[in-house]
Amino acid sequence: MTGRLVAAVDLGASSGRVMVGRVAPNELELTEVHRFPNDAVQLPDGLHWDILRLYREVLIGLRDAARAADGLVSVGVDSWGVDYALLDDAGVLLGDPYHYRDDRTEAAVPLVHDVISPADLYARTGVQFLRFNTIYQLVAARGTGAFGAARRMLMIPDLLTFWLSGVQVSEVTNASTSGLLDVHRRAWDTELADSLTIPSSLFAPLAAPGDVIGPLGDVARHETGAGTETLLTLVGSHDTASAIVGVPAGDVPFAYIACGTWSLIGVELERAVLTEASRLANFTNEGGVDDRIRYLRNVMGLWLVQESLRTWEVAGTPEQLPALLIAAGELPAGGPVIDPDDPAFLPPGDMPARIEAACLQADQRVPDSRAGLIRCILDSLAAAYGRTVRDAARLSGQDVEVVHIVGGGARNALLCQLTADACALPLLAGPVEATALGNVLVQARAHGHLTGDLQTLRSLLRETQEVRHYRPS
Repeated sequence: MTGRLVAAVDLGASSGRVMVGRVAPNELELTEVHRFPNDAVQLPDGLHWDILRLYREVLIGLRDAARAADGLVSVGVDSWGVDYALLDDAGVLLGDPYHYRDDRTEAAVPLVHDVISPADLYARTGVQFLRFNTIYQLVAARGTGAFGAARRMLMIPDLLTFWLSGVQVSEVTNASTSGLLDVHRRAWDTELADSLTIPSSLFAPLAAPGDVIGPLGDVARHETGAGTETLLTLVGSHDTASAIVGVPAGDVPFAYIACGTWSLIGVELERAVLTEASRLANFTNEGGVDDRIRYLRNVMGLWLVQESLRTWEVAGTPEQLPALLIAAGELPAGGPVIDPDDPAFLPPGDMPARIEAACLQADQRVPDSRAGLIRCILDSLAAAYGRTVRDAARLSGQDVEVVHIVGGGARNALLCQLTADACALPLLAGPVEATALGNVLVQARAHGHLTGDLQTLRSLLRETQEVRHYRPS
């Protein structure tokens, strides 16, 4: 690719990638220049992200991006939510960030709820209960040396933005996953933080998608070969916020499924839904691009498949997923179905054994083959997707006439057909790289390569990106 381009740094919970995008009024082209795994590291004190290795991979990817472009205009960073890093007063990292699957937050949940009830917390923040939300992680960190020395908390994409540019900000779509953002004012809830002995001074100033932070810092330019003209631009830094921008929706009311390690299922709204029914259904109201609300619920997602494959690989009997999917698709319907959101499936470990145990506990037949276990996972996910789409429509009052599935799950034809059946609605699958596309589109608009609202951005996606159509059978 040649010409003036933008680079999207897109970090998922199992892999990361750096993509180069070219955007013009009738053109949207995306090229992957670097992809790398993102694996957790188990240390004696808990489960962590290897953030320094991730940053090194980002620099390698941006070096490749700079070589591919005749003048890299901008860089934007997105990642998963809730996790954070602590920095001292000199901006020095105080240890590798904890992984949200670490179990240290279990003891913190009652400590938070002793101060503020779950109902009051939902009314203030609009965020679904997940035991690894940032609010519980920070309470779990109280009393540690790192917490005592900390002068700043940055979410993961904000940390990379700081290392690349030298500027400390908190982008609002990712901040909204923390459980510490006032859903009404889109501002840090300092009163809530103070009540939990979390210094509100830890919070960086909030900024929004499309804000141009400034040029890359000297070290980042040296490491990547980017020029002084390359700017750091904020995008929807929560990967789901960018993925929803990348949904090629038209005028028909739609629901989305952003399907990767996690599946995020919901609708796009203008205002939050804070009813008791919404709280009890564990729906969240997170920030989206252009001040939209991402009204959604988390479902465990393809983590169940990924961890099963890893378990078999560690045991020395690896499997190839394409062959398993073919065999799973040949099995008859009506097999066992589990609850994919059972907390037993959250930590790493022997996933097939836990799924078999869940089948026995539910008095269902245990899958008698690995293909049967994969089919059980996909049937269970599709059933959960169908329930969640219906709940999102019912609780929000928004009609849904079509479902869009984006992300890695859009490649899985069996999952897509099962989901169309479970939703009893037409399903459009793709693009797979919706998150990177949404990242690129927001950057391009910020720099004048495009104009218009989300409908305009999505119309370009419909013109340029391939989708597959599935109808309920």
